[in-house]
Amino acid sequence: MIAYFDRVTLSVALADKDGFLSFFKLNNSDRGLLNSAFFWSYALLQIPAGWIVDRFGVKWTYAAGFLLWSATSAATAWVSGFEVLFMLRILLGIGESVVTPAGMRWIRFNFDERRRGTAVGILMAAAKIGPALGSYMAVKLIGAYGWQTMFLTIGLGSILWLLPWLFFMKDNDLALEKEAKKSEGGKDISFATVMASPVIWGTIVGTFCYQYFVYFALTWMPAYFKESFKMSLNDSGVFTASSFLAMAVVATLAGFAADSMIGRGYDAVAVRKGFTIAGFLSAGAGLVAALNTPPDIAMWMVIASLGGLGLTTANYWALTQTLIPGAAVGRIVGVQNCAASVPGIVAPILTGWLIQETGGYRGAIMAVLFFLGLGVTMYLTVIKRKYAPKAI
Repeated sequence: MIAYFDRVTLSVALADKDGFLSFFKLNNSDRGLLNSAFFWSYALLQIPAGWIVDRFGVKWTYAAGFLLWSATSAATAWVSGFEVLFMLRILLGIGESVVTPAGMRWIRFNFDERRRGTAVGILMAAAKIGPALGSYMAVKLIGAYGWQTMFLTIGLGSILWLLPWLFFMKDNDLALEKEAKKSEGGKDISFATVMASPVIWGTIVGTFCYQYFVYFALTWMPAYFKESFKMSLNDSGVFTASSFLAMAVVATLAGFAADSMIGRGYDAVAVRKGFTIAGFLSAGAGLVAALNTPPDIAMWMVIASLGGLGLTTANYWALTQTLIPGAAVGRIVGVQNCAASVPGIVAPILTGWLIQETGGYRGAIMAVLFFLGLGVTMYLTVIKRKYAPKAI
């Protein structure tokens, strides 16, 4: 959750026309480039971060990354030039590269199949509550004290979480991994075998499609609400927060519902695929409605669209662990999260270009709809049990 506080601060600042934008003299293309900078390093380092987490465990790798990204976020308060601002966002991506591999690794060795969807749902809900609370706090801090104080307060405030983390987090996932291998007869799946599977490539494309919408929302939604619906910065922050809160609630409930069905004997792959596809379709339906209704209804359809995508959130992550249960989990999550991070580069830049070329957000929304449709296609055609890699 705290990681996403530091991710969305820039998105809110980029909607501050008279303050942040004026200070740096940014156009729409500049805004798109800055929004993408974080993901250049974040995406590139996902597989190496997964290897580091698999090699050294969750606790201390996470703590090191946490300290780096929080300090980097706070340092943004003293930036005076575009180039340094861009480099700090890249450094932020380096610090946060451990977040998802570490979280998914911890869940893999602490929760069985019947509880894993709920656990992933809670973790992913935190990744939506983070933007919701973070954007709200950022708007309030900018309005009251300016963008410099906002970055400083959220960055330094985040570091406080290191204290309970260091005192209460158990450093036991390496031991749990050894126990799991013994109980499974020592069987494992090589990284090369996993990467040769149609399932992982379908998952890579499907993950990209899911996250394209998420990162459009993370990087452009405050500006979208403000500019498309003539909202104040404060109101755009509230609506952005509401969108992610809706997604968080649905993600948690969908993970729990899928686990309950699996616990009653339903096939785990079929259940998780069903929820995943339903989320893509619900999100697409909400956006189509937003494009074809009056503004006072359309803004609510956008919230409903992100909420509907929450059906996918926990289950598409849990599905990967269901189909590839014996792999080195940090590296596999690293591959999937690399695919999840590339849209963080593509979505803000493509959105900025489409807005610049068309003068509005309709083309940007159509791009989101295209990727949602492609995601459904992947889960219907290649992400199937028969294509999953087998243990050796």
